Amino acid sequence: MKRLVWIALALLAGCAQLVPAPQREPETDRAQAEAAWERVLARFVDERGRVAFAALERERADLDRFVSWVYATGPNNRPELFPARAEVLAYHLNAYNALAMYGVLAAGGPRSLSEYGLFRFFVLRRVAVGGEAMSLYRYENAVIRPLGEERVHFALNCMAVSCPRLPRTPFRAESLEVSLAGEARRFFAEPRNVEVDPARRAVRLSAILDFYPEDFLAKAPSLAAYANRHRASPLPADYRVEFIPYDWTVADAEAP
Repeated sequence: MKRLVWIALALLAGCAQLVPAPQREPETDRAQAEAAWERVLARFVDERGRVAFAALERERADLDRFVSWVYATGPNNRPELFPARAEVLAYHLNAYNALAMYGVLAAGGPRSLSEYGLFRFFVLRRVAVGGEAMSLYRYENAVIRPLGEERVHFALNCMAVSCPRLPRTPFRAESLEVSLAGEARRFFAEPRNVEVDPARRAVRLSAILDFYPEDFLAKAPSLAAYANRHRASPLPADYRVEFIPYDWTVADAEAP
């Protein structure tokens, strides 16, 4: 089935549209680019992980600066800048989140990704990472997931309400393990991601665990057991697992 999906995506590649790079000279200084992303998160992301998209659209110089750097520079074409695995992972987490944020602006600020079109947003629209054009779908599934760190699913944010909470600080190589552990704990502590129904002997988990079950089951015998690795209060092992429907509404801090 997955092979058929990839064949279909390959056939549709000719229909894909490249989201234009920011209208600025590509940023060449890594420190300045990363500092720009840090300012974006601090200024435009609230405590609930929502983005003030209208304000960001009016003052988007820092986002454009970081995205122009991502478009031009990555581990694929500048490996000397990312000699350690943690540096590669941190780059991809920040780059994906910034590209998704940039994609929402490029799409005209839709109220909902599902209304805009999930296939259109994640597959047909392409961005660039280190000079290589790809969709967000391909970026996540062909570049990030093969790195073998399942906790990226608690750090990657496509700007929808049901996504993991977007941090207000960038991911950094030197603190990546602490950050990923913290994001996993926070994810499984949030009631919106985990619901326990003793009357029905059921546990409802975020649909993220249903999207990528093989990534989590590679680390634990069941999805509930995986969740328990990051929870203070364990989920009952004998409850059946259900999934919470995903809300594709854009997580806009300024939305009514």
